[in-house]
Amino acid sequence: MKHGKKIVVGVLSVLVVVALFFAAQRLVEPKYADDLLEGNFTAEYYEETTKHDVIMVGDCEVYENIDPMVLWHEYGITSYIRGNAQQLTWQSYYMLEDTLKYEKPKAVIYNVQALTHGEPQKEEYNRMTLDGMKWSKTKWDAINASMCEGENMVDYMFPILRYHSRITSLTKSDLTHYVTPRHITHNGYYMRVDVLPASESDVADPSWLLGDQDTASDTGDEEEEAVDPWDAVDEEALEDDGDASDPWDAVDQKDENTPKEKETEDGGVEFGDYPMQYLEKMRKLCEKNGIRLILMKAPSLAPQWYDSENQQVVDYANKHDLPYINFYDLLEETGVDFETDTYDGGLHMNLSGATKLSKYLGKVLSEQYGMKDHRSDASLAKVYDEKYKFHQEMIRKQQKELDDYGEIRSY
Repeated sequence: MKHGKKIVVGVLSVLVVVALFFAAQRLVEPKYADDLLEGNFTAEYYEETTKHDVIMVGDCEVYENIDPMVLWHEYGITSYIRGNAQQLTWQSYYMLEDTLKYEKPKAVIYNVQALTHGEPQKEEYNRMTLDGMKWSKTKWDAINASMCEGENMVDYMFPILRYHSRITSLTKSDLTHYVTPRHITHNGYYMRVDVLPASESDVADPSWLLGDQDTASDTGDEEEEAVDPWDAVDEEALEDDGDASDPWDAVDQKDENTPKEKETEDGGVEFGDYPMQYLEKMRKLCEKNGIRLILMKAPSLAPQWYDSENQQVVDYANKHDLPYINFYDLLEETGVDFETDTYDGGLHMNLSGATKLSKYLGKVLSEQYGMKDHRSDASLAKVYDEKYKFHQEMIRKQQKELDDYGEIRSY
């Protein structure tokens, strides 16, 4: 009898220790509720209760430029964006592989900008993309494909080992969003309603696309800084407790000896074997599942999309009979204006620009690829009515912040 009690007490003690461990781990994990909101994007997908005809994968050029609520409202197309900041080609592949565990869309759209990156870039991007994935062989493979020098699998398996130093810099958000993360996207779309015209900003050089501009940036260095959201990281949120060995002190795991992508004659890059290998895996995965793969390039003033880079996509698309929507060639048709349709000087679309691109994309999907209009489906319509209310409420809240403060502070 006593022996049995000892076993029970021992088991309960172990369970308590395990529970405390995971409770502490959740406490120190970044909540991405105040800054770097992109860190919650991956996990939000698992909250979905309906399936989607279209899945989009890629980096910020898809999640800031295409609005699934417009696709629904205008065409009745159900869609979701599984994208993250600097989501690399292999990460998009594994994001798609993960998605196919839950649903089988009719079409997958891949934004091709990340093909210019031939190797893992930064741990911070990896974390924002991969931490939120549910554990499976897919996540394991995605981490292995993405880790930079100095990273290891154990830190992904037990995030407390990576984020333990945050215990000295916890904020109110760590408690507010301890159980329920802040929901920020609209089926993966990140909304901004404010406007920063390209002509009033020096974050990008628009001359390569729009012609000579007096406001064009003089150096490529300024352009590179502008397209890296981690350059504006809230360092206090990631400060350690003075432990110089904490890996957050080394923001970029790459060094000057890391080999660079091979340049083309016009200044672009030759797509490396690594991203092209995963684009091919993506194509074959879609083919195996009877899914139409569509390649897309969103319009952005930076980084420059060189003719040589575009031609590589054209050649691949032609070789495999894939559609390729290059929005640089469609600025007039879509009506995109870098004076009114961007919130950051031409890097990404604001709501106005995303609406224009989404309306064009929806027309293509419905007329050329037969995407069904589901608005007459009462059960789906009920779900999307709630989503659309959230969408419209965020528009009002962002506009109010603009009216009250002259800037958007919470999004």
